[in-house]
Amino acid sequence: MRGRKPLPTHLKLIRGNPGHQKLNKNELQPSKPSECPEPPSTLDAFGTEEWRLVAGELWAMGIYTRADKGALTAYCYAYSVWRTAAETIRRMAANDPAFHGQIVKREGSAVQNPLVAIARRAAGDMVRYASEFGFTPAARARIAAGVDNQEPRRFEGLLA
Repeated sequence: MRGRKPLPTHLKLIRGNPGHQKLNKNELQPSKPSECPEPPSTLDAFGTEEWRLVAGELWAMGIYTRADKGALTAYCYAYSVWRTAAETIRRMAANDPAFHGQIVKREGSAVQNPLVAIARRAAGDMVRYASEFGFTPAARARIAAGVDNQEPRRFEGLLA
């Protein structure tokens, strides 16, 4: 599929549908759980901690549906990988005042610590998943874009 990803109908309604695009009245609406879901057993302690924080917020806002479990689990897994790598680099940095854990010796030469690349990839994955759920400031700004905070125009209502 080319072009921008289509927006869900509920987001078009929140934004105000400025382009007056036809709304999909037959859009699938996954069921919402009656209580905040428990984290999957596949997540470690870091992932579980993030799940409890994020899933609780999504559920409280009425955004979380049962269909979101996989994507939210993937986000929490990426968070766990990132945090594990970042904390390991931090521990290495405590013993390496020169390179702060960013460089390691390998077969006699200095190379970038593989954990740096792991942390960077996991952070990129987190941001991609986070934007799908509206966790980033830019994603929240796009959702709030439909709120009309402008002053009335000079001739608005003249033809009404």
